Amino acid sequence: MTNINIATNLAAVNRRMREYEKKYGRTPNSVRLLAVSKGQSAEKIKLAYAAGQRCFGENYLQEALEKIDDISRHCDETIEWHFIGHLQSNKTRKIAEHFAWAHSVCDKNIAKRLNDQRPAHLPPLSICIQVNISHEASKSGTGSDQVLALAEYCTSLPNLRLRGLMAIPAIKNHLAEQRAEYNKLRSIYEWLQQRGLELDTLSMGMSNDMEAAIAEKSNLIRIGAAIFGERIP
Repeated sequence: MTNINIATNLAAVNRRMREYEKKYGRTPNSVRLLAVSKGQSAEKIKLAYAAGQRCFGENYLQEALEKIDDISRHCDETIEWHFIGHLQSNKTRKIAEHFAWAHSVCDKNIAKRLNDQRPAHLPPLSICIQVNISHEASKSGTGSDQVLALAEYCTSLPNLRLRGLMAIPAIKNHLAEQRAEYNKLRSIYEWLQQRGLELDTLSMGMSNDMEAAIAEKSNLIRIGAAIFGERIP
């Protein structure tokens, strides 16, 4: 894929986001794009960076660390790395050391490990709590009845900054069904805010359900193949 392809793809994704903001009465430019770069080459990420993209999401730790090491020589500190994969206890140290965000915190043990392993010279690690809003056995995430306790615990940890919630709901094919799923997470998010938690990030929505997510107040959308093309097997 050429530089023009990636730049064009980024522009098309951002244009769709801006159109949905307008359609649903959202503040212009209030939705951020997280480019999901898992399985993509460092060269493609550099091209996306050159085209103006700054936030990149990775799922696989070893692959991500290799790319971070390579890309850091070519990009300045404005690049922002998000770990969006399943958080395992044997991976928390490297995530705490090398990422700005961790999107899939779903229990106190993982939160405590990230906090304790965050290097002192770095700012607090931004985190999202992953909520299993569709109650799927195959998906990670805390239950909706446990979110408040976990959120309050995370806010007590000095090396973490709880930013908000994240979810990957069951696949639905119709806009109304997609909105119904995302409305569940939006309701929990707003309820936590009403209880005094200072949250600013509702991370939900991908290529197939971006419109529904933006309609339900998502402000961080995760897009991969529409920017970079298909992933490397």
